[in-house]
Amino acid sequence: MNIRNKIYVAGHRGMVGSAICRKLKEKGYQNLLLRSRQDLDLTDQKQVEAFFQAEKPEFVFMAAAKVGGIMANATYPAEFIYENMTIQTNIIHQSYLKGIIKLFFLGSSCIYPMNAPQPIKEEYLLSGPLEQTNEPYAIAKIAGIKMCQAYNKQYGTNFISVMPTNLYGPNDNFDLESSHVLAALIRKFHEAKIYNRQSVEVWGSGKPRREFLHVDDLADACLFLMQNYNKSEIINIGTGTDITITELAELIKKITDCRAEIIYNQNKPDGVIRKLLDIKKITDMGWQPKYLLEEGLIETYEWFKVKFNNKELC
Repeated sequence: MNIRNKIYVAGHRGMVGSAICRKLKEKGYQNLLLRSRQDLDLTDQKQVEAFFQAEKPEFVFMAAAKVGGIMANATYPAEFIYENMTIQTNIIHQSYLKGIIKLFFLGSSCIYPMNAPQPIKEEYLLSGPLEQTNEPYAIAKIAGIKMCQAYNKQYGTNFISVMPTNLYGPNDNFDLESSHVLAALIRKFHEAKIYNRQSVEVWGSGKPRREFLHVDDLADACLFLMQNYNKSEIINIGTGTDITITELAELIKKITDCRAEIIYNQNKPDGVIRKLLDIKKITDMGWQPKYLLEEGLIETYEWFKVKFNNKELC
């Protein structure tokens, strides 16, 4: 992939897509094909076909997806499986039909079995039952992986699939109804501070362990793999370290300078007790994450405050 190639970034306004665009521009890539949801409905097969026919992208970063936390997945399971499977089917199939050089499919660490050994190796995929709260989303992503692999096998395409761990950073979703845990805690602690609330509720026991990757590190890994990885086997992207939800809450409380008490609502689900990715495959290739968690959280909180003060967040 060189700076003259036409590169389509699907989902460029989302957290991941916007980070990929920043990284591409930083590296000198300017020939980016970008379409908002209003301009191109990726669930509409005819619109996707017309776009590929007209623009003829050569490389595709597939970062468009319907995503959300435990509450959103539990409330809208049909939307999560339908929209994600439709979007990825349209893009993958048109990428094959129009002969693109390479496609990058972004999966998720939730594809792995609920009780997978830790840290989670790529070969653990489909070795056990999924975690129930996000099963429809996970099944959609697994279908995307298998579709890429099937097209590679039958048609000789170069479609790669990567599995990032939990992400955070600029352009994250901070809506408490649909956000993931890290973004939700940033917003809860900030609002508790400015509105003088006495407590902040954290879902579950606080005992589960989670791994968090800054989205700019993910974007760096995406470009690295687009240039250096050409196999059908999935590959993990993460930091190789994790912390408990309690430790995360205490860290965000410190960063936001909030004095509210942390209350754990154990009537809410914990999800899987631990989810840490084995990243030996990508680190053996020469890639390493750059952000320490506290450094990334401070940067993310500063971004959040600007958007919050400007009333740009829901």
